[in-house]
Amino acid sequence: MEFLEYLGGVLAPMPILLLVVGTVGGLVLGATPGLSPTMAVALLIPFTFRMEAVNGLILLGATYTSTVAGGAVSAILLRIPGAPANIATTLDGYPMARRGDGARALQLAFLASGIGGVLGVLVLMFLTPVLARWALEFGPSHLFWMAILGVTVIGTLDSKSVGKGMLSGCLGMWLSTIGYDDIQGVERFVFTDALTGGVNIIAALIGLFAIPQVIDMFEKGRRQVDITTFETRPHRISAAIRETAAHPRALTIGSLVGILIGLIPGVGGQIAGLVAYDQSRKFSPQRSRFGEGVSEGVIAAECANNAMVGPSLVPLLTLSIPGSPTAAVLLGGLLIHGIFPGSDLFENHPEVAWTFIDSMLIGQLLMVVLGLYLAGLAARVARVPQSIMAGTVLVLSVFGAYAVQQSYADVLVMAVLGVGMHYLGKLGFSAAPLVLGLILGPIAETNYVQGRLIAEAGNGMADYFLSGPLNLTLIGVCLASVVYSVWMERRERAREHVLGEAA
Repeated sequence: MEFLEYLGGVLAPMPILLLVVGTVGGLVLGATPGLSPTMAVALLIPFTFRMEAVNGLILLGATYTSTVAGGAVSAILLRIPGAPANIATTLDGYPMARRGDGARALQLAFLASGIGGVLGVLVLMFLTPVLARWALEFGPSHLFWMAILGVTVIGTLDSKSVGKGMLSGCLGMWLSTIGYDDIQGVERFVFTDALTGGVNIIAALIGLFAIPQVIDMFEKGRRQVDITTFETRPHRISAAIRETAAHPRALTIGSLVGILIGLIPGVGGQIAGLVAYDQSRKFSPQRSRFGEGVSEGVIAAECANNAMVGPSLVPLLTLSIPGSPTAAVLLGGLLIHGIFPGSDLFENHPEVAWTFIDSMLIGQLLMVVLGLYLAGLAARVARVPQSIMAGTVLVLSVFGAYAVQQSYADVLVMAVLGVGMHYLGKLGFSAAPLVLGLILGPIAETNYVQGRLIAEAGNGMADYFLSGPLNLTLIGVCLASVVYSVWMERRERAREHVLGEAA
């Protein structure tokens, strides 16, 4: 019960002040398109040089947690994910905001984030040694199949057609191959110097979600009916708490998916929300309404992307293996103070390790309180006139794309992808599967190449990729996901056909 022994250290004035500053700053940064949790934590690293190690980690941890949750603000109100982890939140969050339920959607998002985040930190507290050993079982072949499992989710993600969903995902995976191959150093599909570094995920994310939205706003012009966007009705927090508690299935799926994905080094928390959203949709009796503003979709997505925060630190704190890009930045925050994760951390610096973990738990609760207060203020964004909103979103998009690498090439990539997605959307294609393919492409390719090198030195490709209980389990889940997606699409079409004849 070491965490109880060091809990008092978090309740001192300075740690509490740092928690508040980190939480408020993280919520604001998370709501800003283009500023991902990794970037937010990296920006704060220089400010921790003069701090004590534990205080610096408290500030970074609070920022990490609240930035992931804060991304829901722009995802729901503007249909621009604040970070890749909030992609799935846009699918039902934005339709809820469009019909006047922006405050309600934000409240549900922060409550679900808090529940998932607390469960994730409890996993970090109680199961760290066991889960660290389990995470080591995942080699290149298993991570490859995990990426393929993510690809099988694409077929039903925000798409009425499995075929179009798969095509969108394949296009995203192709986009991920542009640039130099990190392993072999080969140049691929570099049509212009702007693509030398590949397609930056943040620039692509902003372009695919924000630019089509801006074009739609400009296409409507300044007609009287479109001068304002949409009204936002006030919503009681007590009602949001009851509604969140009424969806135990979404909370369970979101928590389990977030914890499992967070534990696996290299997979990336950005797919946790997407996978949880897809699985919640498949098991929901109102699956046909997902994408139209179903609160269950928001709850599952936000619960998952915060549930992965704590588990992503398990391999970092015990094995010095960052479980996510943000965890890698936190590793730098430890190293600059001369502290090395692993047995050295818990044996020689227990006050740093356990005070930091305790602060993550309190930070989740603080994030919920401040986030619910922010929800009432942020929902007023919906009342901004559409002509002003379009210009504001465009400025934020350009700023967000440029700020990642201070590169005009990223702004150009953002614009091209955005215009292309605008026309693809008219044909029934969706941005979410495309982005998921863009995220999963490098994971699948890197682990396939590494696995092939290992296999060639062993018993061959078939033995390495197609044998072993973990490989076979993941392959079975992939096949089941594809079969289920196709079956559900045919079932929905048959039901619509019957309803059409009855009408």
